[in-house]
Amino acid sequence: MPKAKVTFEDIGVAVTVPAGTRLIEVSEKVGAGITYGCREGECCTCLTKVVAGGENLAPPSVLEDQVLKDNLAPRGHRLACQAQILGGELVVRPA
Repeated sequence: MPKAKVTFEDIGVAVTVPAGTRLIEVSEKVGAGITYGCREGECCTCLTKVVAGGENLAPPSVLEDQVLKDNLAPRGHRLACQAQILGGELVVRPA
């Protein structure tokens, strides 16, 4: 199974995870500062800045894209509860 390296810039921790993992799952396991509310992609609480490696995330779903637009999220931000890691390397921090 493909793996990915995820670095949480806010706490200086890097971990290797299986491809297909959602960013919020990794954040919880390492104690990163990404907060969340609904875990369903509706509240925008888990807004996360993708510092590098955004191409290693699955494209936003229609729901995520709409929530990001509705909340005027800046370019380069994703919802951690929706962002699925595909592989490669990724650097993120709480928005």
